[in-house]
Parts: sequence; C-alpha cells; structure tokens
Amino acid sequence: MASVLAEATSSEASLRRFLHGLPGVDQVGAEARAAMLGTRSIKTTAKEFAIDLAVRTVDLTTLEGQDTPGKVRALSSKAMRPDPADPSCPQVAAVCVYPDLVGVAKETLGDSGVHVASVATAFPSGRASMAVRLADTRDAVEAGADEVDMVIDRGAFLSGRYQQVFDEIVAVREACVRPDGSVAHLKVIFETGELATYDNVRRASWLAMMAGADFIKTSTGKVSPAATLPVTLVMLEAVRDFREATGRMVGVKPAGGIRTSKDAIKYLVMVNEVAGPDWLDPVWFRFGASSLLNDLLMQRTKMKTGRYSGPDYFTLD
Repeated sequence: MASVLAEATSSEASLRRFLHGLPGVDQVGAEARAAMLGTRSIKTTAKEFAIDLAVRTVDLTTLEGQDTPGKVRALSSKAMRPDPADPSCPQVAAVCVYPDLVGVAKETLGDSGVHVASVATAFPSGRASMAVRLADTRDAVEAGADEVDMVIDRGAFLSGRYQQVFDEIVAVREACVRPDGSVAHLKVIFETGELATYDNVRRASWLAMMAGADFIKTSTGKVSPAATLPVTLVMLEAVRDFREATGRMVGVKPAGGIRTSKDAIKYLVMVNEVAGPDWLDPVWFRFGASSLLNDLLMQRTKMKTGRYSGPDYFTLD
C-alpha cells in the first residue's frame, strides 16, 4: 500500500485518480448509522468514565477578536483545574488560541502537561498567500505552540486542485519543525460545512493524511454546519482505513457546535464503534469546544453529589 500511496502523490493526475477512486460514501447509510449510534445508552460507571474522558479530550478554545492576555490566562488556569473544588477532576488536553497569544498561554500553563494549540494559516478563511500562511505558522511555533491547527484552501480543493492543497499541507508541516528538530503536531481543518458532500470529506481526509497530518479536524467553528455525527463518522472510517493501509494512526477532532455532555458521549461511542478503542485517548481524539466543558463539569458534579450546580457555578469562557 505504501507504494500505491507514493505513486498517488507523484502527480496531479495520479492524486486525482486515487482520490476519486476511493469508495463513495453511502449518504443514507452513514446518516442512519450515525443516528443509531447516537441512541446508545451507557450505564452509570461507564458514563462517569465517558465524562472524565471527554474533559481530558477538550481543546479549550477562545478564538475571538476581543481575546486579551487576561482572558487567556484565566482560560489556561481553568484548563489546568477545571473544577477547583474537586481536585479529582482531570485537566483538559489543550488550550487553543490565536498565534499572538500563544506565549501567554505557554507561560501560564508551564509544565502542567496541558498543551498549547494555535490556529494558523490565515484562520478561519485561509485566504492569504502561502508566504503569509507559513509565516503565521512559524510565529505560532516559535512562540511555543505544541500543536498547530491549519485550514485548507477550500476553494482550491473544491476546484479540484488537489496537488496544491497537498503541497500546502506538506509545507505547513515543514514549518512546524523547530530548530532543535522537535515538531509541533499538525491538525488539518477541512471546514466540512463548505465541502458539501461526504465524498469530499473522505477525499479531504485521505489527502491530509497522505500529506502528513497528525490530526484531521472538521471545522473552524466559524461556519455552519460545523461538526456533525455523520461527517465525523466518515472521518473516523478514514483514519481507521488509513491505519490498516499504512500502520500509521491519525487523530480526529470534531469542532464547533458540540455543547452538551450528551452530545460528547455520542461522539465517544462513535469513536469506539467506528475507529476502535485505541482512539479513545486525548492523543488521538479531541473536542474543539468552549462551552462544552462547563456542561461536562455540571454533569460530573451531578453524578457525584446527586444535584446540579447552577450554570454560573463554573466560570464562563
């Protein structure tokens, strides 16, 4: 299979032939399976595990024009101690901010183990020259980002310029390499709400993985629809099949619109059933979210104490 993939990336024509040769997605089947998995119920002990796992897989995110160093410090503190009243509450996976605030997050998080992620490549539109997008990436990496979330050029992809998108992902990945040889993990955002079809989501998934993505991510959170269960199912099938073909695991990150514990658990059930339990780990699965964490904390408190805390019990992000 390695030789097949090498051949597929040797030219524009070969890449197009490979991507359009992937099996088509059965839209009705994908949506029906996603809906079925969304109805699975889990028992109390499993639910406790799922909520804690969901907390551990959150990329706690603030990507607003009004972001300030103070807000990022507060968010970073919350990432390390989501529920200060309960030291058993796990910390989140990462804090995701714009490149100019990476240093603030890095300083606040210190050696806590919470990663710093940063959006780059002219997020969220990706509408900038390649030189600007690479400079954006280098700024984030030089400031200390452990992870970079890049956006693909959806215009190029939808126009069938697959080689251009492939080459851009490769170039951004190279920009993630630090002088000491360490590499910031690269998450590639598709903006699935603009890709229009599940076939395009499958093609984008394989394209990004073949170009070296460490994670594939649904959305920026700035376009509707963002993450959906059927889209995530297609991406989970892609990473599962890619590992079977190459031996390399790639992570998945649904982002945007996931706000409740109930929704998060549906996604975790899907991860287990479609990709497999190996992906039930922050190393391989993340939620891009801001408001989700508070609902997880409220549900967690309810399971421990038998009563809900008010929505203002936890800090608003």
